[in-house]
Amino acid sequence: KPCPLCDEAKEVLEPYKRRFILQEVDITLPENSAWYDKYKYDIPVFHLNGKFLMKHRVDIQKFEDRLRKLEFQSE
Repeated sequence: KPCPLCDEAKEVLEPYKRRFILQEVDITLPENSAWYDKYKYDIPVFHLNGKFLMKHRVDIQKFEDRLRKLEFQSE
């Protein structure tokens, strides 16, 4: 379904696409009902390496800081 907030977030994250893998989850699908119950009023929601990072809009500073920290740990 159309999700302008999700589309906007993907545009903001586009310059970083080589540094992480974006996995989109459609919370309206029956198999994702737990995510729907948790986040139905908060889309988009972002997790990085399985941990909650942010919701509603991309906080680019927060994203960059966490991504840099993960990259540093993996070196």
